[in-house]
Amino acid sequence: MSLEAHAASARSGFACLFSTAEEYETALITERRAQGRYTQGRSYWPVALFIGCTLIVLGTALLFS
Repeated sequence: MSLEAHAASARSGFACLFSTAEEYETALITERRAQGRYTQGRSYWPVALFIGCTLIVLGTALLFS
């Protein structure tokens, strides 16, 4: 009986805490969010790209008109 208990405790020391990769990824993302790694700051790139594309289209339209 004692040998079986020792074998079970030895096997549990090497066991993974997660049964699937999905559980691992969920825990990893949750931990990283708690650390603040996935916070989004205000980005002006989309606005700048939109204005740039609009100017290119307007310039092309004026060039060919």
